[in-house]
Amino acid sequence: MSADTPQTPGPDDAAAGPAEPAVDERAHANRWRSLFVLALALSLVVIDGTIVAVAIPDIVQDLGLDLSDAQWVSASYAVVLAAFLLTAGSLGDRLGRRRVLVAGIVLFLAGSLMAASAESAGNLIAGRLVQGLGATAILPGTLSTVNATFRGKDRAAAFGIWGAVISGAAALGPLAGGWLTTSFTWPWIFLVNLPIGALVIVGTLLWVPETKVATMRPGWDLAGLITSALGFGAIVFALIEGQTFGWWTPAADLDLGPVTWPATAPVSIVPVALVLGALLLVLFVANEKRQARAQRLALLDLTLFRLPTFRWGNLTAMTVAVGEFGIIFVLPLFLVNVLALSTMGAGYVLAAMALGAFFAGASARHVAARFGAPQVVVLGLSLEVIGVLLVAWVATAGVSPWLLGAVLVVYGAGLGFASAQLTSTTLSQVPPEQSGEGSAAQSTARQVGSALGTAVVGAALAAALSTTVPQSLEPLDLPQAQVDQLTDATADSAGSVISQGRALGTDSPLGEQTPDVIEHLEDGFADATRTSLVVAAGFLAVGLGGSLLVRKAARRS
Repeated sequence: MSADTPQTPGPDDAAAGPAEPAVDERAHANRWRSLFVLALALSLVVIDGTIVAVAIPDIVQDLGLDLSDAQWVSASYAVVLAAFLLTAGSLGDRLGRRRVLVAGIVLFLAGSLMAASAESAGNLIAGRLVQGLGATAILPGTLSTVNATFRGKDRAAAFGIWGAVISGAAALGPLAGGWLTTSFTWPWIFLVNLPIGALVIVGTLLWVPETKVATMRPGWDLAGLITSALGFGAIVFALIEGQTFGWWTPAADLDLGPVTWPATAPVSIVPVALVLGALLLVLFVANEKRQARAQRLALLDLTLFRLPTFRWGNLTAMTVAVGEFGIIFVLPLFLVNVLALSTMGAGYVLAAMALGAFFAGASARHVAARFGAPQVVVLGLSLEVIGVLLVAWVATAGVSPWLLGAVLVVYGAGLGFASAQLTSTTLSQVPPEQSGEGSAAQSTARQVGSALGTAVVGAALAAALSTTVPQSLEPLDLPQAQVDQLTDATADSAGSVISQGRALGTDSPLGEQTPDVIEHLEDGFADATRTSLVVAAGFLAVGLGGSLLVRKAARRS
């Protein structure tokens, strides 16, 4: 069994127990400065996962994106995080977490520059992929450094702050995106990372201690990296592109370099990708078991899943992230295209989530001290499920933004309670010497859920639009060809055709019919939004069930 590098004991270590590695005096003295820097680095990664959401309608119109492109702009970042987090966590354990953290920030800033200067969907997605690669080196290092630096009561407080940053930053992202897009232009949602990233690098070099594992098993587990990355990527590709290439019967040609999967094939590429992805993940698990038996380095120590809180906590984190990030993807499209809000206005409505999250996150530690962290997670997820169902209930084309914001406060409060305590609960039984592997696995579960959330809930939106838009247009008695054209245009443009038609008025190709058509398209998009929100609520409900198992396991430990 490996252990962190031995260090001089600090004042907190007497209470920490003999099983935990000591912390040197300098690291102990700077621990709160270090936590601030790590929280700032973490906020960069988390905000960039949600800041794009509210700017998506502007990006769609500026770069001519379709719904599939819009999903990839959001999901590509999370896909890379899910694929490489385990590798980055292992690299940090081996080479030094601070060193890998700084390298990750540099790469993240390079990706931000690429995204800000993008002039096409492909360039923007490429920039997001580079950002995601940098984020993989940042995220596990922040949590494992906190776990290796803090002891006793300080550790509980540090984990609470870390969880509050996750929930608060995720909810604050849309507000920041709305302000930057409205006050400047959408590229500034990426350019703002540059000065913040520079501050993080300086603070990291000044105050964040270098921690790493003293002895590690040999090898790099390249097979694990390839099978996990391709497995997750294939599944997310299938979920996002199902509407484009057909869920079973091929709907379009797919060009894969010199090879083409034709529309005349007996089956679409989508089910093939789903099966291939599942098989690759099975191979990943088999490879990790083989690496462990051979006493070689494995990306994921599967024995950690024998710990009940770790097992059920990761299941909860993944399913909850599906719902949370699906909501963040769908709501801005509804607010801008159906309620005709500006990007800033949409940011203000979504800021209600941040308001609830901040207050709940700040009080979560005190509530946990009285009722226990697992009970706070259950409370938070209960509020999330209730909040999303309320949003789905009120999200009609005529809803007041104020009412929607008030309901989102309930959801945000649940987000704050659950996120602030889920991390510490999940890792509570993980030995300190395995903190890098444990935190990377926990972060990977979140990012897998994030990528799947955009894909699954986005697919639910697209599927619902194919039904709700024609139904909403029925009273107008339009020719079927025109109904089909409007349905496809609404889905392909992620709803931006509604905003465009509203802006053109009777000058649009629909002429005098434009106001009536736009009104009915708004109703159809609102109905599809409510359907997709119910799907998101279903995943949150599964997460709630997982949290009950976490609470049960924690009581037995």
